[in-house]
Amino acid sequence: MITIGQLARYVGVSVKTIRVYHDKGLLAEPGRDASGYRRYGAHDAIDLIKIRTLAEAGVPLARIRDLRSATGQEFQQALREIDDELTARIRRLRTTQGRLHRLAAGHLAPLPTEVDAHLKDLVRWGFTPRWVDLQRDLWILVFATHPDRAITLFQDQAETLADPVLRQLFHDYDGAHDLDAGDPRIDDLARRIGEAIRERYGPGELPELHAASEIPALIQGTVDASSPAWQRLGLLIGAQLDA
Repeated sequence: MITIGQLARYVGVSVKTIRVYHDKGLLAEPGRDASGYRRYGAHDAIDLIKIRTLAEAGVPLARIRDLRSATGQEFQQALREIDDELTARIRRLRTTQGRLHRLAAGHLAPLPTEVDAHLKDLVRWGFTPRWVDLQRDLWILVFATHPDRAITLFQDQAETLADPVLRQLFHDYDGAHDLDAGDPRIDDLARRIGEAIRERYGPGELPELHAASEIPALIQGTVDASSPAWQRLGLLIGAQLDA
């Protein structure tokens, strides 16, 4: 027979934890001896090990208490269910861990292979690293927030950039980053981009296109903060599409 402190050390829990288990009805509270101490036996240690194991597996204390009255078959079935739940939780944690590693490496989310290939094309076509990084961030957000529309929007942009004339407009947009916001070249570029969009898409497609291809607020905020010229260019293009 051992004291509560000895039991706690033997099983690897605190005395406070044992008292909580007593209060919750999980562990029977033994009577006191002639000295006024509660004495615990081997069966108490076994019960406490079971409780600790289930609790560490994430089983709620109320469910552990209910399992005390389960039959042997019911207890084994419950253990199988708990094991399945634990396996699923481990799988989710490993997925989260993978995302954490990608975050540490600077990759917030995996992108489809065709998007990665497109980003390499941007480098090959002479776009600045700043533009390529912006496009990567944009597609990460689009695929994360609008997975049902993302691939359609991406394919549309890829087709646009395959046209050398339209690709030059994107190059000019990239190059406008360092212009003064009041530079007249911004007005001219906005006009040319607006005309190209209207020529590529019919009047009936423009409202839907404009609504579906909005740059997510986080990226737009980054764009606006990084270049006053880009901010004004975006406003001018948006005004033309809304007109």
